[in-house]
Amino acid sequence: MSEVLYNKEQIKELIPHREPFLLIDEINEMEPGKRVAATTYIKEEDFWFKGHFPDYPVTPGVLMIEMLAQAGAAAMLALPENKGKIGLFAGIDKAKFRRQVVPGDVLKLEVEIIKVKGPIGVGQGTVTVDGKKAVTAEITFAIK
Repeated sequence: MSEVLYNKEQIKELIPHREPFLLIDEINEMEPGKRVAATTYIKEEDFWFKGHFPDYPVTPGVLMIEMLAQAGAAAMLALPENKGKIGLFAGIDKAKFRRQVVPGDVLKLEVEIIKVKGPIGVGQGTVTVDGKKAVTAEITFAIK
């Protein structure tokens, strides 16, 4: 088990997301403005499984992209100059969905901020389950 730097309540101090749309459970490593590693525990009662799909529960790929975005936002909003701001999507590129994510999976989310110019930045994100890639994507964001 990884060290917990920020629990869910502490994450709420960094990013504006709240239940049911706060999709990261803990932050395990962070270099503000540079990189972050976080964890999401996929549970049977997660809201999306009621409809995606009732007899075959699979986590939607777009929600895993959102998990990466929330982790990346935490890294950027942890910078003192960004306190109290929000991160908005400006683009999603090169997204690949490599495996299904189901109840009981533990997602490791890693985002490296690869470019920042003014309020716009790009993060390279990877979601893994048991060390195997589930999702990779490049996410562009705007800090507002």
